Amino acid sequence: MNYIIVIAVLILDQLSKILALKYLVPVGDIPIINNIFHLTYVENRGAAFGLFQNQKLFFVITTLLVLGFIWFYAHHNRLNKMMIVGLSLVAGGAIGNLIDRVRLGFVVDYFNAVIINFPVFNIADSAVVVGAVLIGIFILKYDR
Repeated sequence: MNYIIVIAVLILDQLSKILALKYLVPVGDIPIINNIFHLTYVENRGAAFGLFQNQKLFFVITTLLVLGFIWFYAHHNRLNKMMIVGLSLVAGGAIGNLIDRVRLGFVVDYFNAVIINFPVFNIADSAVVVGAVLIGIFILKYDR
């Protein structure tokens, strides 16, 4: 695992959430490109797409188990760069959202692709998705 990537994702995620809490909470929504892309403050107490609302303990335990698996897998296997980056992005994003759940009781989301009616998300979510895509590409292309 690449700890620089994990730390970079974590810092960007937490700084952006601090800014969202400071500047978005009072206004709720800031159109960047009107009716296309907004910064919208959302307190997500569930998982992706708002599933499993108010299951904080479940998410904390699940995240810790996933992080433990990633650490174990990364330290007991020879990995190529794509897999290392993918696992590092997933770990950084998972830690970022875990910090929110433990500290605030919810995950701060703020990116809103209004035009496609997509759920509001954050940097940690983006890192997890990009990391998962890289892991998937690696598995499909290189894993036997």
